[in-house]
Amino acid sequence: MTVFKTFLKVLNKCKVPIIMYTVFLIGFGGFNMQTADSSTSFVASKPDILIINQDKEEGITKNLIEYIKENSNIVDIKDDEEAINDALFYRDVNYIIYIPENYREDFQKGENPEIKVKSTGDYQSSFAEMLLSRYIKVATIYRDNIDSEEELIDKINETISKQTDIEITSKLDTDNLSKATFYYNFASYSILAGCVYVICLILSSFKEEKIRKRTIVSSMNYKKYNRDLFLSISLFAIVLWLIYVALSFILIGNTMFEAHGLIYIANSFVFTICSVAIAFLIGNIVTNKEAINGIVNVVALGSSFLCGAFVPTEWLPDSVLKVAHILPSYWYIQSNEALKTLEIINFNTLKPILINMGVLIGFAVAFIVITNIVTGKKRMID
Repeated sequence: MTVFKTFLKVLNKCKVPIIMYTVFLIGFGGFNMQTADSSTSFVASKPDILIINQDKEEGITKNLIEYIKENSNIVDIKDDEEAINDALFYRDVNYIIYIPENYREDFQKGENPEIKVKSTGDYQSSFAEMLLSRYIKVATIYRDNIDSEEELIDKINETISKQTDIEITSKLDTDNLSKATFYYNFASYSILAGCVYVICLILSSFKEEKIRKRTIVSSMNYKKYNRDLFLSISLFAIVLWLIYVALSFILIGNTMFEAHGLIYIANSFVFTICSVAIAFLIGNIVTNKEAINGIVNVVALGSSFLCGAFVPTEWLPDSVLKVAHILPSYWYIQSNEALKTLEIINFNTLKPILINMGVLIGFAVAFIVITNIVTGKKRMID
């Protein structure tokens, strides 16, 4: 009880960083969720294409150009290679098609003339490439069996005019699940930073010369002392976690009352306990209060950037993700990302998420054991 009362007195002095990390979560998390795309329909966007035709606009060449025009936005740029390259660089055009001279005649002869292209390499240019490849593939197949150019064009148009209806069968509220994933991914930074900063400050206060000496000469066992202090710190962390969970209900809404929302909450709870264990270990190693800011930046910010809290994991290089495996934040965020696309919830589908939670618990236990070893050796030295 003595440890807990002292803990509360010190905690009262740490209100500012707690409020600061909460504001970060509300500010950045709320802003990004509000600006997220809320559309649930599928719309095929048209790429911006520039066609440079060096052949006569007749027959198969004309038909190819008309097909590209129907399925893209045709860009008009003066016929100057420098201007064309500048347009490509500044993304004024996604794809450039160079139709060579005598393309129509050479194609009908079966010579497969090369159509050169330039692209930005983005998803729009990939769609443009798909359009061009589709037309050429269909035209080549029919050309080998049809002699008449007019009949060939009719067959090509008949085939490429066929469209596939896309039906979205998933009943997932992907918009709100994406918001929940982003919120709880970003919350990993706020939880970890808040725990490390506040807990390290509290522990450094307990290590002040007078308090440290009184603890050493007291009859209290160091394991009991660590346990009482850890439980007090855990209580603070749980209150902090409850605040962030309550904010998620306000910012995200009804999704948090569903099964997916409960799993997000459970996952964040396990991560909070792991964060407490990390902070407890660091706080027992570090004695300099001035070093705490730097430690928060290294541990919380570093984990957030490497593990996908700020930048989606699909955008991170494989080498970075391999390093991230040794950090608890990675396993926590992987569970959130899996939840985003989890349509059916049962033991089999939840198994990867449960494994990730088990890894987090393993991290927490390891950090607690290491802390007991470190503090035990320090007492023997003192």
